[in-house]
Amino acid sequence: MNSRSKHPGPLNKRLEAIRDHLRKWTGRGEQSVQHHFLQGAAYKLGSGAVTLLILWWETRH
Repeated sequence: MNSRSKHPGPLNKRLEAIRDHLRKWTGRGEQSVQHHFLQGAAYKLGSGAVTLLILWWETRH
């Protein structure tokens, strides 16, 4: 079935919506993707550091 047919099925509609969303998201530029990646990595590192700090505090008291 052609994804551009007159009566696309629900799966084709969903795939087209995902494709359009990804096209718009990646169209913002590579810098945006790198920014989101670094922001996520910093969040993970920060939450890990807080966890270690809490564990250290609990073992000391």
